[in-house]
Amino acid sequence: MFQALFNSLSGLFAFSRSLDTVSNNVANMNTPGFRGSDTFFENINGGRGTGIAGEGLRPGSGDIRQTGNATDLAVDGNGFFVLMDPNGNLHYTRAGQFRFDENGFLVDAVTSYQVMALTEGGNLVAIDLDDYRSLPPEATTSIRFTGNIAPGTASLPVSNIRIYDASGNQHTLTVTLADNTAVTPGSYLITATDSSGNTIGTGEVRFGIDGTPLAGFNSPQIDLTLPGGTRSITFDFGVSGAFVGATNLSGSPSDLGAQVQDGHAVLGFTDLRFDDQGYMQLTYSATERRQGPRIALASFSNESALQLSGGRLVSGVNEQDRTLGHPGEGVFGRIAGGSLEMSNVDLTQEFADMIIIQRGYQASSRVMSVSNEMLEQLYNSTRGS
Repeated sequence: MFQALFNSLSGLFAFSRSLDTVSNNVANMNTPGFRGSDTFFENINGGRGTGIAGEGLRPGSGDIRQTGNATDLAVDGNGFFVLMDPNGNLHYTRAGQFRFDENGFLVDAVTSYQVMALTEGGNLVAIDLDDYRSLPPEATTSIRFTGNIAPGTASLPVSNIRIYDASGNQHTLTVTLADNTAVTPGSYLITATDSSGNTIGTGEVRFGIDGTPLAGFNSPQIDLTLPGGTRSITFDFGVSGAFVGATNLSGSPSDLGAQVQDGHAVLGFTDLRFDDQGYMQLTYSATERRQGPRIALASFSNESALQLSGGRLVSGVNEQDRTLGHPGEGVFGRIAGGSLEMSNVDLTQEFADMIIIQRGYQASSRVMSVSNEMLEQLYNSTRGS
């Protein structure tokens, strides 16, 4: 009977601790990246009584919800984000609540630990936005001309052509094509003038009998005299035999236009996002984009044996027990940008576990009551004799 008392008492303690686990799961049902736990019982004391053998994380993923915040990330599949604390220790999490701190580093919004990227060489590095905040100025090297210049057109100006020098300064040009066919068949003389009307460069383009630019004269290199120095720019009129650039066709109006192919002033990024491969993608203009570092992910051979610290981090893992990689490669899932993974807690399962725990607790309590009644009966019968 005394053994029965001990057995039932151990059951009360074990079921009580198991309820603690369930209550923690329920309390964190809306915690991003939280992994629910299960409590495991074991037989103790030479086959008498029970105790808690430990807890194990549930490896399943939670629902992914969009947040609209570009630095919120979720792993759609296998893998943990890698974080580094100020002491250089590594931690792992499924909660992708990230932000850029005052120093420009991508960090965990709760712990401020730096989010790691993985280089192609397999090295972990911090993601520093300062390296990508702006693009240096780039000089214009090419102007592409499209449209038609009708034969017999004496002079055709193309205005408001904006180019950039090496310092990022913008210059507005007017390019005029003057008929030179009386001297050379298919020839048009090019004159480039600045916003003040000063001639800053000259050249020539020729067209063949088919109306397309003549090879050797279709992309003249013209030296433009700009403030600060001379700049050589290609005036691209298209490919000989192809009607994709400028043409010299009769029966069509003169509608020649120009498009600057490159060059810009100093540009700051206007948009930032992470793609499904984990790359940081930055947009500076309609034509200028850059690709930044790539998020690092870690996987573990026995995820259920991991222990959460602070409700969101896995810490103290040996390097031999983890594998690093990139999103979308091998066993690793893809990145869902602008989203967060919620808890994987299933309320239906928790309620079922609570019923089992309650019934077990009631049964253990009943065993204790019966054991106590039997001991009391034995005591009373002994006292009576």
